[in-house]
Amino acid sequence: MRIPALVLLAFASNSYGQTVELKSPDTQITVSISDENNTLSYAIKFKNKAVINKSLLGFEFKTQAAFSDGFKIKSIQQQSVNSQWQQPWGERQNVVDEYNEVAVTFTKNEPNKGTYTIRFKAFDSGVGFRYEVPQQTGFEHTEITKELTEFAINNSHDATAWWIPARGWNRYEYVYNTTALNEAPLAHTPFTFKTSDGTHISIHEAALVDYAGMVLNQRRPGTFTADLTPWSDGVAVKKQGAFKTPWRTIQIADSAVGLVNSDIILNLNEPNKLGDVSWVKPGKYVGIWWGMHINTQTWGSGKKHGATTQTTKYYMDFAAQYGFDGVLVEGWNIGWDGDWYFNGDVFNFTKPYDDFDIAALTQYGKEKGVQLIGHHETSGNVSNYRDQMEDAFTLYEKSNVSQVKTGYVADGGNIKRIDKNGIARHEWHDGQFMVNEYLHNVKLAAKHKISINTHEPIKDTGLRRTYPNWIAREGARGQEYNAWGSPPNPPEHVPMLAFTRMLSGPMDFTPGIFDMSFNGLGGDTNRPQTTLAKQLALYVVLYSPIQMAADLPKNYLAKPDAFQFIQDVPTDWQQSIALDGEVGDFIVFARKERKSTKYSGNDWYLGAVTDEKARTVEVKLDFLEQGKKFEAQIYKDGKNAEWKNNPYDLAIEKRIVTANDKLTLKLATSGGTAIRFKAL
Repeated sequence: MRIPALVLLAFASNSYGQTVELKSPDTQITVSISDENNTLSYAIKFKNKAVINKSLLGFEFKTQAAFSDGFKIKSIQQQSVNSQWQQPWGERQNVVDEYNEVAVTFTKNEPNKGTYTIRFKAFDSGVGFRYEVPQQTGFEHTEITKELTEFAINNSHDATAWWIPARGWNRYEYVYNTTALNEAPLAHTPFTFKTSDGTHISIHEAALVDYAGMVLNQRRPGTFTADLTPWSDGVAVKKQGAFKTPWRTIQIADSAVGLVNSDIILNLNEPNKLGDVSWVKPGKYVGIWWGMHINTQTWGSGKKHGATTQTTKYYMDFAAQYGFDGVLVEGWNIGWDGDWYFNGDVFNFTKPYDDFDIAALTQYGKEKGVQLIGHHETSGNVSNYRDQMEDAFTLYEKSNVSQVKTGYVADGGNIKRIDKNGIARHEWHDGQFMVNEYLHNVKLAAKHKISINTHEPIKDTGLRRTYPNWIAREGARGQEYNAWGSPPNPPEHVPMLAFTRMLSGPMDFTPGIFDMSFNGLGGDTNRPQTTLAKQLALYVVLYSPIQMAADLPKNYLAKPDAFQFIQDVPTDWQQSIALDGEVGDFIVFARKERKSTKYSGNDWYLGAVTDEKARTVEVKLDFLEQGKKFEAQIYKDGKNAEWKNNPYDLAIEKRIVTANDKLTLKLATSGGTAIRFKAL
């Protein structure tokens, strides 16, 4: 049974206070908002069991009195919404947005103590809430020093958590930890955990705009606070007049894949603000990139310089022959010589090296039907980049570049900005200043009809809905760590990402390495700790509207049968379904291609990957359309495949299947299966 918003107001006959209750449309989730005992709090139940115990709400300000004790419920407004909207590109075209909502306004019966509203939305897959502070006397300028929001986890001592540390030098690029929930101190979101009864929960945020990024700080066992990443002067958030915070999100499901199949993050963002975005093009690309990571080429100029006119033309020829849309070129512009990690002051975003003729390559690309994909590395000096950004995008627009990969390689807390007095300040990647800086980059790019793929980014919070040219981002350990990571990404890394980082949105992981032995095989070298079949499956498992074929062209030409899957697989989907999986163990995804000039819209694709354990997974094909036949083109681990010493053993077979069939997938250690279901 589905119900409209059900809000129950309980007016106690004593002085304890009031409670507002909100249920999800399927009635399985209940949110309680209370001012009992002059303390503002909320709690959440799932299927009549507590998942979030009484948790505090509010703010502390630098000069104004805190929004905390003594505030009372003044009024409520409620509504129910059941609508649908379309993504211009995405993991699914049609997104259902169904929720019940209550906006609770709080006030304090004292002069100039303020008033504010907390808006709660209850979806079948979780809860989102945010603070809304109106224009009011005494709050014309506010500096938030602390957000009091808590997440008090019920039965936390029995919960298992999967997380990466926050506010470290390496931003979001850490190997994931699997620990008891009570052992996670300061963690990034999405923060995923499972309670002893099998309930899966993930805490994150949506629509992070003009505010500090939230990390979770476990101050006492099982109770996390919303710890806001501060400015260099220690203030968390600076606001003028009325403001709204990002949404705090709590996804809840019976299973791990239930988290993955939720659209709550997207639905809590505002609709497209850019208008016609037909110029934003999903697709696949190759690039002058992997060679630098395995030291066969260099970013800097010299004998091994990768970004030359001649090499770029070769990549364009390869891309044109095998159906790729673009060629990424890194290291083309002045600034890469020397230790580029610290070259933020000298990067020039309009001057190429002498051996890179951007005008000639623009013309060559037009003849081949292949675009240059631009690259802007800032080394964390964002003031130098901002000063040149308009000219840089103008050059790229003139050069037929419609996608740009940006980079902000700098230690966490070491983003360099020059303030209005000419003084260098150092900020965090996820502080309010950089939240605004990333979005400025995306908005300015849109004016030039350029899409942005941000590396070393602020975490994804669903803003691709509002700004569809924010087409991808990094925000986790990608493929490059398999070249030099010491240690490289472990076998569990991808089935871990699927239930953590990937809950927030697309990732430019750069899959498709075919040569696993550039540093030798075995388990102790820097190399992809996967089988070849798993590399193929990544194109389905790890969603991105722009997928790279990351290896050198010669390595694809050496394995043409396997390379065929990369040529076939699309990057834009009509539908996506996580079929099976457990966090850090394995994941099985099915996706249906979206109709376009290249794709009929009739084929389905499946990707399955596992961790270090070989496993057998049975998959029902009931996601296929009934009454239709499909040719299953199966790329799977061979009989003797295993990731350490025999990663190349790949078996390819074809069979006719229908929606009534099942497939048994045998995954090798750190192995995978990739399937194209070609409609007949």
